[in-house]
Amino acid sequence: MTKFAYFAGHEQWQPEELVEHAVLAEKAGFDMVVVSEHFHPWVDDASASGFAFSTIGAMAAATKSLEFTTGVTTPLFRYHPGVVAQAAATLDRLSGGRFNLGVGTGENINEGPLGYEFPNYAERNARMTESLEIMRRLLDGEKLSFDGDYYTTDRAKLYSPPIGAVPILMAAGGPKSATLAGQRAQGVITSVKDPAETFERVIDPLRAAANDTGNPDPIVLATRWSLFAADEEEAWEALFSWRGLRAPGRLEAVDPQTLRERADELPREEVLGRYSLVNSVDDIVETYRPLVDVVGADIVTFQMASLDQPALIELLGTEVVPRLRG
Repeated sequence: MTKFAYFAGHEQWQPEELVEHAVLAEKAGFDMVVVSEHFHPWVDDASASGFAFSTIGAMAAATKSLEFTTGVTTPLFRYHPGVVAQAAATLDRLSGGRFNLGVGTGENINEGPLGYEFPNYAERNARMTESLEIMRRLLDGEKLSFDGDYYTTDRAKLYSPPIGAVPILMAAGGPKSATLAGQRAQGVITSVKDPAETFERVIDPLRAAANDTGNPDPIVLATRWSLFAADEEEAWEALFSWRGLRAPGRLEAVDPQTLRERADELPREEVLGRYSLVNSVDDIVETYRPLVDVVGADIVTFQMASLDQPALIELLGTEVVPRLRG
């Protein structure tokens, strides 16, 4: 049965607000909260940048049944993969076994500000290959000595181990990352606009690689961005904290000011055209139903912004999710 998740974005809301959103999401009937993990946000004029691992710990203390997934953290530069495994194990214990680890190869906006060189995709993929092995083996209880091209451990062990087998889900938008996810992770996180393209570029390569390595049933967590607004003016206001997300040079930028300036140079309708605009329950159901019926995702995530986020959470949980479950 499909699970439904609400996206909690650190780039817009302060951590204390996100904890309140998680409480509201659980009350409204969501199964999970997907929590972004960034050092810098996408713009500098209407933004936030809390530490996700702390926020999830507070969310876990404030809820009883809600699951949590990082969407996503990068275990390549700012954090050694062993430290990410330690964080995941701790959050799994604090939540009573409700944590899933979502990882990805990252963006320079989170690594460059701290002085890390952001290499090309080939190196990031190679680093992720080692990171996935280290994290999985540590989370599975091994005392690990590892000597890779990028990372080393010397008899590393998690002495506060997770309660259960924490799933690792890897973000993928194309076949290379999807293949790696199928080989070394327990599933994939992918953004869906055209289901046919998602199957071709992500789900089919994921499943083929998983089948070849004896992991025949990988998890698919599908997300989609949309704006809940009555018209384009309201949609632009709702998007304000996220408008740099689709700006040119997103992966390479270091300063949110740069992305904000690039986004504001574009025609407003061009920026808005990169998101789904919805203004009713029927619209939302129609937009997200393909993720359930066509993609067949195990987890469907509402990645949405509006001018009244608490009201949107209640609307999604009480009127949209029940229809999609049905």
